Formats: sequence, structure tokens, C-alpha cells
Amino acid sequence: MYFDGYGYHGTSFEQTYRCYPASFIDKAQIENGDKVIMPPSALDRLASLHIDYPMLFELRNAATERLSHCGVLEFIAEEGMIYMPYWMMENLLLQEGDFVRVKNVTIPKGTYVKLQPHTKDFLDISNPKAILETTLRNFSCLTTGDSIMVAYNNKKYYIDIVESKPSHAISIIETDCEVDFAPPLDYKEPEKPARPIPTGKAPAEEPPAEPEPKFNPFTGPARRLDGKPLKMQPPQQPTASSGGSQDKRSNAVSSGAGAGAPSSSSSQSTNRQSQGKLVFGSKETPKDTSKEKANKPEPPKTDEEPKFQAFSGKKYSLKG
Repeated sequence: MYFDGYGYHGTSFEQTYRCYPASFIDKAQIENGDKVIMPPSALDRLASLHIDYPMLFELRNAATERLSHCGVLEFIAEEGMIYMPYWMMENLLLQEGDFVRVKNVTIPKGTYVKLQPHTKDFLDISNPKAILETTLRNFSCLTTGDSIMVAYNNKKYYIDIVESKPSHAISIIETDCEVDFAPPLDYKEPEKPARPIPTGKAPAEEPPAEPEPKFNPFTGPARRLDGKPLKMQPPQQPTASSGGSQDKRSNAVSSGAGAGAPSSSSSQSTNRQSQGKLVFGSKETPKDTSKEKANKPEPPKTDEEPKFQAFSGKKYSLKG
């Protein structure tokens, strides 16, 4: 069966056209979707057939066996010609004026699709999900293996259709479809930091930190408010110099004791007897220590300091 010089066979629509990009017909809006512009004769044929709506078509490049799917926007093209988005021509490996086979098909509604951006710049958009939802409203179907174009902020982002369910081609018109994202093609995983190689040498031990001196309150000399000297002097803290002098004194005493070691045993016995102890085995008789204590002069008693008495001066009369 032939219709206006073009062959339409059976109850399905199938025709070969020469393809051209949308810039040839001054319809730049079709670049943001997957719809094509066909001649009016195709509409007449489709109207006479019992086809499912919306109208969906299969595009095939017989030379390269590339396959894709699309919808239709208008029927205003010249006879024998079809206008399509340039990114769709790139998917089918078509040049201007090449032949493409168009056939109407029925595609199931999609339930799942997995997308993969070409660059990670798409993920840097403030809200990529909203941009993608807005762009997909201009699409009628998706085909596994295609690369769709998303235009945003005067920049084009290409996204691959990695997987689709329940078929390799799905319709996304009035359907609830789950969308998943794969890592971008130029994404690189961050390198893990290299672990330090253990060596046989043990790590150098740090010197112990010197303890900080603790704060000791009230360590200075004590003074009275009335200016009089204290009866009891506060205990003085030993210093390094005093300790050294005491060590010298002790050494001198010990050296003196060592020098007197060759003396007779009688001197040792007298020293022991002067302390009031009995030494067995001594030839000399013990002396009476009580008499020695009585003969010892007592130390002079120091006069006690006069106590402070208030109002102890002379009296004077105001009358004179």
C-alpha cells in the first residue's frame, strides 16, 4: 500500500526519511527533549491506523545498526524529511541528510532508570534533582545506551542511560519511575593515605619534662605590726649553700673523729662515763656525775623584755 508516493505496509507505520538537525527548521526548543518533527503525510497515515497514544517511534540507522526511540512534536516538515535533536543524531551516528528508519512502536511504562553523568560538574549544581525533573518533562521515553542532554545555566550536561526497567526502552509519560545515579565518568576515588613503613630502629624517647615548681604561700619572713622583734623566729628553709656548709661541718667532725682513732681506750671510757653510763670491763671507777652537775655553773638568766603598757606616760593638765 502506498500513500502519496511513500510506501506504508500493513497496519503499522514504517518509513525512511532523510534526517536534519533542528537548526535547519529554526525550532531550537526541540533540542531540550526527545521529540522529532515529521511531514504531514505521516500524520494522515497514523490517523488511519489503530495505534496506541502517545505516539512513540523507533529510530534505526541501518548503516550502523544503532537504535533509539522518540516522540513526535509536530507534522510540519517537508515531505521525505525529518528533523530531530542534534544529540539524538549523535547517538545514532547520523550526519545531515543520512537516511533513518522510523517505525511506530508501543513501549511499556518505566519503573526504574539508572543515570550516569559524564562529568561531576552536574553534581555541583545547587539542586540537580529539580533540574533533572524539569528536563525529563520534555522527554517521552528513554533507551538504554543513549546519552541525553540537560541544558542548565548556558551549559550542556550529558547523561548516559545505564539501565532501565522493565525493558531496554521505557516510557516516562505519567508514570512513577525510580531514578538512581551512578558515579560520574570522570570521578576518581580519593587515594588512601599510605601507612608508614615500620623500621627496626626504636623511636627516640623524649626526655622527661621537668616538674614545675609548686606555689608555696607565706614563705617570706614574718614581721609584727608594732615593729618589735619576734620572740620566736620562723624556721628557715635549708638552702643549697647552708646544706653544703653543714656537709662540710659534718665531714670535718668525722675527719676529726678519724684522726683521734689511735688514742687510748681510757679516753673513750671517760667520755662514756661522762654521759652517765656504766661501762663493764673498765679498770677505772665511775665518777659521781651528780657532783659534776652541781659544780657546773648555771647559765645566766636573761632579762625578759618589758611588756607593752598603755597610757604609762606622764600626765598633763589642760588648765596648765
